[in-house]
Amino acid sequence: MITYYYRTLKDSELKIINEPRNGVWVHVEEPTEDDIKILTTQFGLDEDILEDAQDFFEVPRLERETGGTYFFTRYPYEETKEDTDSAPLMIVMGESFVLTLTLRDIPQFNKLFDGKEAVHTTQKAKLFIQLMTAVTTSYEKELVRLRRAVHRDRAKLRRIGNTEIVRFVNYEHKLNDMVAAVVPTNTWIQQLTKGNYMQLYNDDVELMEDLVVDNSQLVDSARSVLKTIQNVRNASEVILTNNLNTTIKTLTVLTIILTVPTIIASLYGMNVPLPFGESKYGFVFVLLFIMVAVSGIVMLFKKNKWL
Repeated sequence: MITYYYRTLKDSELKIINEPRNGVWVHVEEPTEDDIKILTTQFGLDEDILEDAQDFFEVPRLERETGGTYFFTRYPYEETKEDTDSAPLMIVMGESFVLTLTLRDIPQFNKLFDGKEAVHTTQKAKLFIQLMTAVTTSYEKELVRLRRAVHRDRAKLRRIGNTEIVRFVNYEHKLNDMVAAVVPTNTWIQQLTKGNYMQLYNDDVELMEDLVVDNSQLVDSARSVLKTIQNVRNASEVILTNNLNTTIKTLTVLTIILTVPTIIASLYGMNVPLPFGESKYGFVFVLLFIMVAVSGIVMLFKKNKWL
């Protein structure tokens, strides 16, 4: 679906118009083949790059081709069909338009669509910065949520089980997706600050540099949380291994302790002459001998700290 948004500095609100014009913001969501043909015809966009934009696993990058400059990035998205936690976004900066193309809905832009955040489509550079800031802000919110969840589960380290381990794996997957999306995106944003791909005024450059700093801090924080997850997983493995060793050691000690009376009882169960076999106190003597033997073994184990 193609939607044309338009607003000048004189307009009071963002409007939806029927046809493209200079200064329009074209938003394309879940494009069909007909939509792609319309975009190619109306704006002279590169058809091969538009096909790339329909790849759900497209990686962030920058290209300058026919029709304008193409910026690929990704934004956080609760995807159910694909094994990823982000969705692709392509932004095209043309001579007289800004185009955004997504394969899924993009909640990050709702404030712009609804007029809760002022946007002027005729100011292309500022619109571009607003779009990218919305993506960065959504990653920051997602990172805060993941950090809290990780620290909450880390507090239960001694009681960690399969459910918590699966959650940590999911956290790690989300954070890796985040880093894989933000790092290359930040690389091409840094290139934009030089003004080679779009016209930037001094305040635009400052906003773009702030965006670079925000993304860099986001990556550093995400990697810090990833390291925390790895430490928790390593610690949980050590705890589980230690618990397993303790259990095996306890069972081994019990087996040895029980083996002694079992052997003695087996011997006295044989139909052959044995010591105390004719004594009426034979059972008591055998029982006392078993108790002394077991006590000696227990003392030996405790002395060697095996028990």
